[in-house]
Amino acid sequence: METTCIRCHQIVHAESCYCPSCGLPQLVYGSEAPAGQTQAERLDEGPRDASSVAWKPALQAALKLAIPTGILCSMLSPVGIFGWFLMAVAAAGTVALYIRSQSAAWITLGAGARIGLVTGLLGSWSAAATSGITLFVMRFVRHQGNLFDDFWQNFVNQRLAQQYAAMGIDANTIGLYQKWLLSPEGRAGFMFSAIVFLAGGLLLFSVAGGAMGARLLARSRRPEI
Repeated sequence: METTCIRCHQIVHAESCYCPSCGLPQLVYGSEAPAGQTQAERLDEGPRDASSVAWKPALQAALKLAIPTGILCSMLSPVGIFGWFLMAVAAAGTVALYIRSQSAAWITLGAGARIGLVTGLLGSWSAAATSGITLFVMRFVRHQGNLFDDFWQNFVNQRLAQQYAAMGIDANTIGLYQKWLLSPEGRAGFMFSAIVFLAGGLLLFSVAGGAMGARLLARSRRPEI
């Protein structure tokens, strides 16, 4: 029994898993398929080619890795800046889980990047929420506001002042900036900017990790034409 490829419409033998012309993975169905179901109806159940994404299983795979990784990558986590690379690894793992759940041979780089984008959105939201909740608990639940205030004053008056002085900024400008940072508005603005910067980095690294995961899987599984 012969069928035609859904992409290039060339003839594909029943025992072939890939199109001999364009290399597209072909869907193979056993005898357990419901009686009377046509090939076109079965194709409608999932993505038609390697560039498509079935978002329900993709979201399920992303939730397994994105949320715990995002919590580990929160602003006050000891992971620090290495959390960006951890999110990239999580995105690549999400792509691998998605391919396994779909029994697909490979997906395109663009599809992997889109899965990485969703993973990054979930992870960055989790990291931002964890950072905000942690700061709230430290100040209002555990009553560690004085410790945080002392740390912030030392950071602004010493480390930042030294850095700006080394950049050649005059003392008057540094004093005005220090005064703003020590105000409630300045401190809130600085922390919000830091959280946004963290979330943006996680998102970018996640997209790159998803694309890289798809690229590596394509190299290892894509048939030679």
